Amino acid sequence: MNQQVLPPRKPNGGLITMPFIIANEAFEKVASYGLLPNMIFYLMRVYNMGVTRATNIIFFWSAATNFMPLIGAFVADSFLGRYLTIGIGSIASLLGMILLWLTAMISKASPPPCNQLTHNCKSASPAQYTLLIFSFGLMSVGAGGIRPCSLAFGADQLDKRDNPNNDRVLESFFSWYYASAAISVLIALTGIVYIQDHVGWKVGFGVPALLMFASALLFFLASSLYVKQKASKSLFTGFAQVLVVAYKNRKLALPLYNSSRYHREKGSEFTVPTDKLRFLNKACVIKNPEDISTSGVVSNRWNICTIEQVEELKALIRVIPMWSTGIMVSINISQSSFPLLQASSMNRHITPSFEIPAGSFGMFTIITITIWVVLYDRVIIPLASKLIGKKVHLDVKLRMGIGIFFSSMAMVVSGIVEHVRRRKAIDQGLLNNPQAVVNMSAMWLIPQNILSGLAEAFNAIGQTEFYYSEFPKSMSSIASSLFGVGMAIANLLASVVLSSVDNVTRSQGKESWVSSNINKGHYEYYYWLLAIMTFINLIYFLVCSWAYGSCVNKVAKTSNEENGLEEEKSSVPGTPHRVLLS
Repeated sequence: MNQQVLPPRKPNGGLITMPFIIANEAFEKVASYGLLPNMIFYLMRVYNMGVTRATNIIFFWSAATNFMPLIGAFVADSFLGRYLTIGIGSIASLLGMILLWLTAMISKASPPPCNQLTHNCKSASPAQYTLLIFSFGLMSVGAGGIRPCSLAFGADQLDKRDNPNNDRVLESFFSWYYASAAISVLIALTGIVYIQDHVGWKVGFGVPALLMFASALLFFLASSLYVKQKASKSLFTGFAQVLVVAYKNRKLALPLYNSSRYHREKGSEFTVPTDKLRFLNKACVIKNPEDISTSGVVSNRWNICTIEQVEELKALIRVIPMWSTGIMVSINISQSSFPLLQASSMNRHITPSFEIPAGSFGMFTIITITIWVVLYDRVIIPLASKLIGKKVHLDVKLRMGIGIFFSSMAMVVSGIVEHVRRRKAIDQGLLNNPQAVVNMSAMWLIPQNILSGLAEAFNAIGQTEFYYSEFPKSMSSIASSLFGVGMAIANLLASVVLSSVDNVTRSQGKESWVSSNINKGHYEYYYWLLAIMTFINLIYFLVCSWAYGSCVNKVAKTSNEENGLEEEKSSVPGTPHRVLLS
């Protein structure tokens, strides 16, 4: 009896999975980014909150959304794997958006409407407030599951080391991934915001919920096609092990230049640990030879670590001062509520029948980032290299400093525009009517958005490149997470700054600088305070940059030149920057 031979099963992964993964990320971004711009209006007009409380809630929500990806990456690497983490994140985001949509659909889910000028507004009840915050929390959990894993999960499907075109396939995927991210944010800042402005909150929140449903559905539809790699040890666990073992061995004397006393991985470039942060070196000292087998396997990682683990933690600790200099820039980036209130009180008409939604002015920042990245990589650097006759590259730390300067200038210009807008509002008799539109074009807000875009293009991209160049390859996940952690801390500090300004400036019965009545407040003073803080931060950056010394790539270049080596000339100098809009 002839036995039928079945054809070999096609391996999982490949290009067939790309539409599902990219669509999952793209729809999630359109949905989540489409909710943020107008949220200040929703909290003030539907939940009857003042501008300070509403802005602080948005700060806390943004902080959670920026911090959760770090936890999501740890959970994916250590326990669940990327597939399950993305799946759970998609479901959490969907539930959060449905709950937010229900706050608009069910009248009793929010306080009754009122006019804030009458000061008779009823606040949200504990149950109503809990429902709102719970929806924000679920969306932050969802972002924590999707955003740190989506790019790496897509790379898992295509990373075939035996394929000679592997690098080209991965590059193509990264290009499509980042292009879809940028397009998604632009759609969110225009299409979703326009729907909320012209159709209302019920449809404006319903559309993101539908998009998130499509995102989750498309991801799970291709479940049988994915390569699902299992979870492995996380870097965070390795960091904890170094600290614990170093503390255990705190009374142990360090061996002097004896490489045999240090535990290292096979084929390691290290023979002994570096002299910086020497107290951590005790974590890799071989105290008891029985802890390591003849094949080099450690019986208990909480008793001895490798030199590589120690040096990874040192690299992280060493960049922390430089990382902290970007927090002030992130505080300025997070100031989305006040420009929105400014735009809503200005003439936003392009034609007599069409006006730009107040929440869409952030698109000028995204457009500026995109244009600058293309010009820098494809025009400025190649042209400068051709004129000078050798490869030109702006030092990464220089770019970070330029970004801080642009961020300070963005706050200065924001304050000037607001000063002029407020003066016009008072001259036109609108002091007590914050809802009125001042006879001043909202196009005056574009310069501050351009400066903010340049600040982000220089500093944010520079930060990410700095981390990738200074960290070993094993820490690439940490490098991609550090900027998000900085944004999370910046959101919390922005809330502290805002609350402090509000409490100090409204003492003795005075109107707060950040009053809910934009015409009575002094938003320009708040902007200029941020500008001064950013300028002080620039000085702090210069000190940290001097203390840090030369970057790894600069040291390597200098070493090559000293050995008489020349870099290979390239027709397209510079490394293309890629911006992940997270």
